[in-house]
Amino acid sequence: MEENIFMKIIRREIPAEIVYEDDDTLAFLDIKPNNPGHTLVIPKEPARNVFDISEASWLAVMKTVRLLAPAVRAAVEADGLNIYMNNEAAAFQEIFHPHVHLIPRFKEDGFSHFPQRSYAPGEMEGIAKRMRAALGK
Repeated sequence: MEENIFMKIIRREIPAEIVYEDDDTLAFLDIKPNNPGHTLVIPKEPARNVFDISEASWLAVMKTVRLLAPAVRAAVEADGLNIYMNNEAAAFQEIFHPHVHLIPRFKEDGFSHFPQRSYAPGEMEGIAKRMRAALGK
């Protein structure tokens, strides 16, 4: 597995503002936050992203995300919270270790939604069929 900054944070080789840790996960404030309180939750087990993370690590990360979400919101008195993950460079992943962003949101913070598009006729059905085939159903 590729060496990265998150593995160095896990090993305490570089500093981070850690807000939570258990046997399987670590959570710390993002050094370049979208909003104050922007927190990253990572598994301690090495992986690249959602495509190769073990089920046990994924479940541990999600448990930690659920635990921290209300704490992040309360700490900065946010109006809401985005939870998201970038997977591979095309989706803007820059550090190739799984990490889930908890981003506090405020009514007037200036962020916008992802653009929305419409499906071409028959496109939605075709994609759903291929997804079911990939799942073996």
